[in-house]
Amino acid sequence: MVKKRVLTGHRPTGPRHIGHLVGTLENWAKIQNTHECFFLVADLHVLTTDYAHPQSIQENILNMLADWLAAGIDPQRASLVLQSAIPEHAQLALLLGMLATVARLERVPTYKEQVQELGLQPSLGLLSYPVLQAADILVYRAETVPVGEDQLPHIELARELARRFNQTYGEIFPEPEALLSKSARLPGIDNRSMHTSYGNAIYLRDTPEETTRKVMSMYTDPTRIHPNDPGHVEGNPVFAYHEIFNPNREEVEEFKLRYRAGKVGDVEVKQRLAEVLNARLAPLRERRSAFIAQPKMLMEILEDGTQHARVIAAGTLAEVQARMGLLRQRPFKTNSISGPKN
Repeated sequence: MVKKRVLTGHRPTGPRHIGHLVGTLENWAKIQNTHECFFLVADLHVLTTDYAHPQSIQENILNMLADWLAAGIDPQRASLVLQSAIPEHAQLALLLGMLATVARLERVPTYKEQVQELGLQPSLGLLSYPVLQAADILVYRAETVPVGEDQLPHIELARELARRFNQTYGEIFPEPEALLSKSARLPGIDNRSMHTSYGNAIYLRDTPEETTRKVMSMYTDPTRIHPNDPGHVEGNPVFAYHEIFNPNREEVEEFKLRYRAGKVGDVEVKQRLAEVLNARLAPLRERRSAFIAQPKMLMEILEDGTQHARVIAAGTLAEVQARMGLLRQRPFKTNSISGPKN
């Protein structure tokens, strides 16, 4: 049976956090057994919001790769791909950009959110981010894209661009289907969305002490002044974390009853959560330490996956250029990816 092709990825903005673990990485580890997977290190996308600080990108790539592998991503069963090392991504994005209007891109919800939340003066790169994301998907003719609900508008735009290209130039692209994560979206420790830029995340690389400190500082119920005041469980991130990470369901339900009745304080509930989180993350941290100590191996894994992916991307771009009436030159040889050495 032919496996469906999947494209998904992350921006290397730093180490992955526990929201990535339960929201995407655990799902990726499962689908690599049933799909042909391409996991994209989307370094070009970093520049859309942080172009002025390029010095951290390579270090962030290594940290992210170590997190991926520690979470169960297997380079023998999936291709790990460096976006910027495959120029066909940017070339296809330029061509697809001819089919996207400015008005359509300005309606993408995540564009408005990032401009507002991060206080950005939006660049052309940020506005056209969804077009590059569509190119990331379509250059591999991916049929399935695992995403969170917030990314659905991006997948819809990719479908629109695929459909418009096919109608104008002839059938090339499948219209990619979103594969929604079944995991609940984990809030940050301040009860906003967990986001590296917000400084509200618990990272997979955090020590047990760092994890405990962050848990003890978590937002809870602002209406609760004293430990014996009745508290709200709904909208309380401490209980959202217990729901996901605490395997003792009876304990979680007991905590809820006592909290609502004012018979347990925030400190006790948080201390138990810190214990649960550290127990869950301990084996992952051990694997991560082993991977991050081998940067040369990490870059070799990335290079192997990228070389495999570029063959597919080059074939797609050649066909697109031909359909759009462009003269196709003889391809140049692909250079190796440069990266940190031991």
